Amino acid sequence: MAGNSSVTPVVPFLRRVIGEATAFLDRSRRFGGVDLLVVVGMLGLVAALFGVSREWTGELRQAVEIDLSPWALPLYALYSLSRGLLAYVFSLIFTLVYGYWAAKDPVAERVLIPMLDILQSIPVLGFMPGLVLALVALFPGSNTGLELAAVIMIFTGQAWNMTFSFYHSLRAVPQDQREVAQAYRFGWWRRLKWVELPSATMGLVWNSMMSMAGGWFFLMINEAFVLGDRDFRLPGLGSYMSVAVAKGDVPAMLWAIFAMAAMIVLVDQFLWRPVVAWAQKFRVEESAGGEVATSWFLNWLRRSRLLAWVGGKLSGLTRRRPHVRVPETVAKAKQPASLGSAVLARLIFVGLVAVLILGAFKLFHLLEHVGLRQWGSVLLASLLTLLRVLVAVALGTLWALPAGLAIGLSPRLSRLLQPVVQVAASFPAPMLFPAVIAVLQLMGVSLNWGSIVLMLLGTQGYILFNVVAGAMAIPADLREAAHSYRIVGRQRFTRLYLPAVFPYLVTGWVTAAGGAWNASIVAEFVTFRGETLSAWGIGSEISRAAEKADFPALAAGVVILALMVVTFNRLVWRRFYRLAEERYSLTK
Repeated sequence: MAGNSSVTPVVPFLRRVIGEATAFLDRSRRFGGVDLLVVVGMLGLVAALFGVSREWTGELRQAVEIDLSPWALPLYALYSLSRGLLAYVFSLIFTLVYGYWAAKDPVAERVLIPMLDILQSIPVLGFMPGLVLALVALFPGSNTGLELAAVIMIFTGQAWNMTFSFYHSLRAVPQDQREVAQAYRFGWWRRLKWVELPSATMGLVWNSMMSMAGGWFFLMINEAFVLGDRDFRLPGLGSYMSVAVAKGDVPAMLWAIFAMAAMIVLVDQFLWRPVVAWAQKFRVEESAGGEVATSWFLNWLRRSRLLAWVGGKLSGLTRRRPHVRVPETVAKAKQPASLGSAVLARLIFVGLVAVLILGAFKLFHLLEHVGLRQWGSVLLASLLTLLRVLVAVALGTLWALPAGLAIGLSPRLSRLLQPVVQVAASFPAPMLFPAVIAVLQLMGVSLNWGSIVLMLLGTQGYILFNVVAGAMAIPADLREAAHSYRIVGRQRFTRLYLPAVFPYLVTGWVTAAGGAWNASIVAEFVTFRGETLSAWGIGSEISRAAEKADFPALAAGVVILALMVVTFNRLVWRRFYRLAEERYSLTK
């Protein structure tokens, strides 16, 4: 009997295993072509990851020969895309942590937001030489350090825009939702999960698309960096285009442009369009009116029985987790954890300030070699670049505001034009600089004025994407009320659309201005047909210092540029943000 009792419990277990196996086999008979394509796609993704990992762990080469054959472009596109996606993952993690910290900690906010302004204003060439040399020295035997440096450089073109958007979304959570969270005594995690993240999702999604575009902007510099006689080139679309431009190979340039556009379209169709369609459920709506954005790829994935089965198993695991009612005494005992979190945040904040002080101390020693006359020249150059930045932002607003409203208010237009907008905004403008400069020379326009056009190419997308996100976030009931009261034309624009998108528009202005400052590095100092063209400004000063490896002059240019951006943000953009929060917010 004892032996039978020890065997008996095994029988139900075996029956359950056999039942689940039989059910799986029965479902597998119903798996169709969609499931087969899903499996093939997953296998292809695994193969691509192995190929990228071999490049990362490969031996560090003194020089990389870039093959200008069109057949090399798919592999180069894979390398560039993997760097961009990995940088986006880092950017998203940074955004959620940094933006939440700045929005919730008033003391840290006084340092974190100005530091974010400074980080956004520092051009890639400002810290790329030191970062590349440090990481290559840290990984001397493989490409890991050089690949990681390229990813971090792309990260610097993505993170700031997303972080600003998330920070201001947290600050603009509707008051009624805050009151509900407070009434139900939500902790920080439940408040973030159920109130703050859903409220910030729409803006974060559209700014993520724009941030990916910002990461591509300096792709030619990130993948084809040369410092003195040392070659730090990496295989990718950026280095392919850089070599093609240097050799004057027009067919190769056209192939690079085609490959870049194809990659952006594929990313839009297989990543961003499904995410935009999924994010529609987070719109603040009190009516069911309006057309909903859709994605053919998302609908296609929802037809997969294999994915549905995997999702059911995962959700079943979470449902089996027992719900334990926490006694009041235990809840009270957990309260000191919040105090521990606050202490940890303060310690991290103190460590961050200490690092900043140490960096400032080393920077001061480097700037001792800069003369007073050179400081004055750099300051005047930065003021001239400031004028170009403001003109570029104004010109971008003139067309991006009405275009963004039209796209954001019409899901049909969004569905039709989103791929076009995504390609136009995400395409690295420096790849188009040779053609634009050729046109400017035919028109007799010097680079002093032409640099504004080059800045505009790289920054107008920030305004467009933020306006689109703001227009899509306008509640349908407000639009229906405007229609019912026959508020049309200019009155509807000034009374509804402009106030509703104004907070998003300000974020677009700030990020576009920051992008224009960074774009000045390549817009005011251009190599075209073997000739160096320059326009006097802070961008050309920094580019010239980097070319000569004049680190004191480079540091002086970066410091003046950062001070100019932070000062302008404090005096101008901060007031616009306050106006947006106090007067033009839909949540007040």
